[in-house]
Amino acid sequence: MKVCLAGAGAFGIKHLEAIQKIDGVEVVSLVGRVLEKTQEVAARFGIAHATTNLDESLASAQVDAVILCTPTQMHAAQAIACLKAGKHVQVEIPMADCLADAEELVRVQKQTGLVAMAGHTRRFNPSHQWIRQRIQSGELKIQQMDVQTFFFRRTNMNALGQPRSWTDHLLWHHAAHTVDLFQYQTGEVASQVHAMQGPIHPKLEIAMDMSIQLKVPSGALCTLSLSFNNDGPLGTFFRYICDNGTYIARYDDLVDGKETPIDVSQVDVSMNGIELQDREFFAAIRDGREPNASVAKVLPAYQTLDRLEKTLA
Repeated sequence: MKVCLAGAGAFGIKHLEAIQKIDGVEVVSLVGRVLEKTQEVAARFGIAHATTNLDESLASAQVDAVILCTPTQMHAAQAIACLKAGKHVQVEIPMADCLADAEELVRVQKQTGLVAMAGHTRRFNPSHQWIRQRIQSGELKIQQMDVQTFFFRRTNMNALGQPRSWTDHLLWHHAAHTVDLFQYQTGEVASQVHAMQGPIHPKLEIAMDMSIQLKVPSGALCTLSLSFNNDGPLGTFFRYICDNGTYIARYDDLVDGKETPIDVSQVDVSMNGIELQDREFFAAIRDGREPNASVAKVLPAYQTLDRLEKTLA
């Protein structure tokens, strides 16, 4: 399978490293913002073609599928362009930064019949898969998910400490992970939602702190705290408070409420959530099926994000 990857930044490199571990897949084109830097990354990963123009890659008959790791504000339009060019597409989270664009992407996917998947990595992390397996077996029932998404991002820098050409967003990007995961794990759409945000940053023009509450019809709660002001441990940490134990997920790792490690190494073929996400994308293309985290399956999360945005207003 021949793949184009667009977005040669920090997250694009995570995908390139993951794809190296997947048989039968070759990245044949790399799209970036600055040609010289894109060529450097392409050389590092043995990619023959480097460009700053996504349309150039979409015009290639050699390309079967595209993975988009570009700025959030470009996701929906680029994903739609990929589908209209006849390419399967995986678009990194979020698939859109407004509900209307997310709905249009789902409409175009249904029209073309191609595989379109969103990068909701939490569905694939072995830690969250372990919890889901026990929910589905009836061993666990979520009473509350208590989630912290904390970063220190008072300047517009990426995960590699390099300047970003775009601005991140706590609601439409970082909250999207948790909103989707909560609804996915409970199997329900939030019936009650509420959000509050702190002051808007004068230069970044985004809220730097946010608090979100969700409740599903069965009664399970989700409490999510997000901050770009946290000068401490960084990342997203999920505490599952269940009827039969408490569990804390830190990306691919899982411990119980007393910090005793839980072995999740046998949950899937890898301990890398990004690799598992990419494996699902390629497998869905090969099998001609809808993937987990298809744009249609994650759309309810964007509908909930839209409702949360309205409470902020």
